[in-house]
Amino acid sequence: MTSGSSGNRDDARAGMLFALVGFASLSIGDGIIKSIAGEWPGTAVAALRYSFGAIGLATILFLKEGRAGFRLPMWKAQVARGFFVAMATVCFFSAIFLMPLAEATAIQFTSPMLTGLLSALLLKERASKRIWIATVVAFAGVLVVLRPNIALLGWAALLPLGSALGMAFLMIFNRKVSNSGSGLLMQVLVAGFAAPFLILAATIGHFSGFAPLQVGWPETSVIARCAFVAVTASTAHWIVYTATTKASAATIAPMVYVQLIMALGIGMIFYGDFPDAVSIAGSALIVAAGLWLWRQRQIKPRREVPPMEGTPD
Repeated sequence: MTSGSSGNRDDARAGMLFALVGFASLSIGDGIIKSIAGEWPGTAVAALRYSFGAIGLATILFLKEGRAGFRLPMWKAQVARGFFVAMATVCFFSAIFLMPLAEATAIQFTSPMLTGLLSALLLKERASKRIWIATVVAFAGVLVVLRPNIALLGWAALLPLGSALGMAFLMIFNRKVSNSGSGLLMQVLVAGFAAPFLILAATIGHFSGFAPLQVGWPETSVIARCAFVAVTASTAHWIVYTATTKASAATIAPMVYVQLIMALGIGMIFYGDFPDAVSIAGSALIVAAGLWLWRQRQIKPRREVPPMEGTPD
């Protein structure tokens, strides 16, 4: 064995470990957000979390690059990124307030399949049979997971699908801006544009007359939890980015499913959410579809097969 191949293997292991830690951290943040259920609306939680994130990331960018670091390349695409991550976050936070964390997270993982279909529609990329098969299998899993939730929650049970759709659009626009600036600048811009959209959503919700969306002054612990998640989520995204510098995105992609394992454990330990066998089977279908799509990409890389991504923390 040559020292070069040994070094590459060590880098791959390090990349997978970084990805594992990063994705697990995102689920911990989701668990903390769920603890705010009933104390403050999901719209307001999302707005405060992204406001903290935008301010913190902008401060880091200023310290690293000064005023010259603040640029706005492809501004229309940047606004779209902010809008769709805002949409994904409101839907996901609202979903985990209402339903088990693991089930909302599992449905969120339909995002790669939706990205593939949107790539065909919006970017004119060819959607192969692989994407269609994975999409059908994943949505069969979604129907199974949603089975009890639709009866209990009505249309609100579809919130995780709204989050997955928002993340899919985000991935499309991420592709468009991928070479237009540093990773830090892209994080600053997406958080900076998401925050105003989320503040607007919280304001509309407050004046809608719908009691669960009324925004009062939050407890100090709510503010602290939002700030904590803003820090941990930004750190987690940096860790995942670091993972991609040590190993290929294809190598670390399966690590994203640690989020589902973590969500399942957090839900059972802290919230008493014990999924039944049918819900586990539905989640397994969604994960199997995503892993199969990833495996097909490994065997025969095609531009139309989208990357995987995690929850919109």
